[in-house]
Amino acid sequence: MKKAFVFLVLSQLCIGICAQDLIPSYDWAYFERYASSNEALRDSAPLAVVMGDSITDGWFDADSAFFIGNRIVARGISGQVTAHMLVRFRRDVLDLAPRYVVILGGINDIARNLGYISRENSLGNIASMCELAAAHGIRPVLTTLLPAENIPWRKGLTDVPEQIHAFNQAIRSYARENGFLLIDMADLMIESTDGIHPTLAGYKMMEEAVLQVLR
Repeated sequence: MKKAFVFLVLSQLCIGICAQDLIPSYDWAYFERYASSNEALRDSAPLAVVMGDSITDGWFDADSAFFIGNRIVARGISGQVTAHMLVRFRRDVLDLAPRYVVILGGINDIARNLGYISRENSLGNIASMCELAAAHGIRPVLTTLLPAENIPWRKGLTDVPEQIHAFNQAIRSYARENGFLLIDMADLMIESTDGIHPTLAGYKMMEEAVLQVLR
């Protein structure tokens, strides 16, 4: 009986220790990515912040002069879904006090980068970002997703164009119903063959559309 009791105690202790070892210790939303850059902007509010994923991340890499020259800050992190964007929205947008925030995200939700999420909940994350921005005197600018026939890292998804179309229709409706500015990237890039990630020429088209709205 004593042996069984000792075994039970040791087993529970081992489970507790192992469970502690399994607790993630990494910065899952990547708050630290822009921490130092954000601190440097404390005394100089930008005109706009572009909040997004790899499309925004690659945009800055492709044409940093556009952002620097127009007082626009890029806060894109590759692979992120709208849930990531929402939880870092305070640090990477609200704390910078821009006049506008351009929200460009959702393709990684469709790709299920963090697992399945319904369209309704993805849009809920975007709506929450808009509401937070508006509550802090920041004007939200919504964007539709760029057209794409497939998602290269998710070969099993066969209805990508249909999902993007439905997502974009919902974004358009939400922007119209709430009086938010909208940049229709899907319409802008409808004849583009760039796919998920634009070329420099594609980014230049996007830049012109952004400046038209911000000005």
